[in-house]
Amino acid sequence: MAEAQNSPTLNSVRAGGPPPAGSTTAGQIAVAAESTVATRMSAPASFDVADFPVPHGREEEWRFTPLERLRGLHDGTAVATGDGVKVDIDAPEGVVVETVGRDDARIGRAGTPVDRVAAQAYSAFEKAGVITVPKETVLTEPIRIAVHGEGGTAFAHQVVELGPFAEAVVVIDHTGDAVLAANVDYVLGDGAKLTVVSVQDWDDKAVHAGQHNALIGRDASFKSFLVTFGGDLVRLHPRVTYAAPGGEAELFGLYFTDAGQHQEHRLLVDHNVPHCKSNVVYKGALQGEDAHAVWIGDVLIEAAAEGTDTYEMNRNLVLTDGARVDSVPNLEIETGEIVGAGHASATGRFDDEQLFYLMARGIPEIDARRLVVRGFFAELVQQIGVPDIEERLIAKIEQELEASVA
Repeated sequence: MAEAQNSPTLNSVRAGGPPPAGSTTAGQIAVAAESTVATRMSAPASFDVADFPVPHGREEEWRFTPLERLRGLHDGTAVATGDGVKVDIDAPEGVVVETVGRDDARIGRAGTPVDRVAAQAYSAFEKAGVITVPKETVLTEPIRIAVHGEGGTAFAHQVVELGPFAEAVVVIDHTGDAVLAANVDYVLGDGAKLTVVSVQDWDDKAVHAGQHNALIGRDASFKSFLVTFGGDLVRLHPRVTYAAPGGEAELFGLYFTDAGQHQEHRLLVDHNVPHCKSNVVYKGALQGEDAHAVWIGDVLIEAAAEGTDTYEMNRNLVLTDGARVDSVPNLEIETGEIVGAGHASATGRFDDEQLFYLMARGIPEIDARRLVVRGFFAELVQQIGVPDIEERLIAKIEQELEASVA
């Protein structure tokens, strides 16, 4: 397989051997990648929606997004209704679950809105949810947050905070129909370990825009899985910053984009302190007329962030005609004292050699194609570590593949 291994103009070649686990998969796809070197990768952050002009679609951060399908989230015409979303939280013993007002000091600690929709969500929510895992608490069962759309419009804010050396898994499950703008904050104390699985399994007409902020403490570990299947338009913006040296972030994503859907994932990993690591792996499959996936992967290594080790990769598998992918990896480096940095992007159709190999061994073409797609996603699904979620995702992928050959 040919792969785009994009190197920025600055000192960004990975040192010390091959990319980390997750950056290669057997039997891959052809190259179709766009790469630019960013100077600063987002607009100035602000909690005030008035600081962001109404986008017109020509701005860099909005040029891929069909604004007319945001249902007013971007221009202030969307108004919260009583039938927006219902949120249920199931937490193990020892976890503190609270509903707090806007003046709670824990809200906004992990990051500031960087676009008008996120600022609108921050300005419009009335109550926020705060989940706290106390110091040194190690959970053996996941915290589950069920967000179910009931047909209306909602603005929301959720905080998940882990004390020093705490360990937890959080599953956020989005279902139903809604127009939702939400900010989610993850705050990790020193030595804490947090795994987050966010599943976007919306009904066909749902619209979901969200900014996810992670602030990682000294020697803490953050692992995120964003899984997007449903919705008319989903636009998610994960962001990572580090509070002290030694932090590690792994950002994984899986999306399956059907006819007419717009699924957009815009990431920023800001290496702002020394000796931290990050690894980004996102994979998507697309099928059907006007299926559109967007992946923007931004990594910034600031001048103070000596000893950084980072890699990001995006791969897309186009299953039918009429689908479109925009994949833009960006890497900006302000210091030459790094362990390694690099990025890659690849987009294409099935590998003909793979299909020939399987079919030559008596496997029908339809089944061969399914095997290729399963293998494409299996590496990510198997790393989630929550058996019922893994089984559900495999079943969902099978369901999508059934639709592709129907």
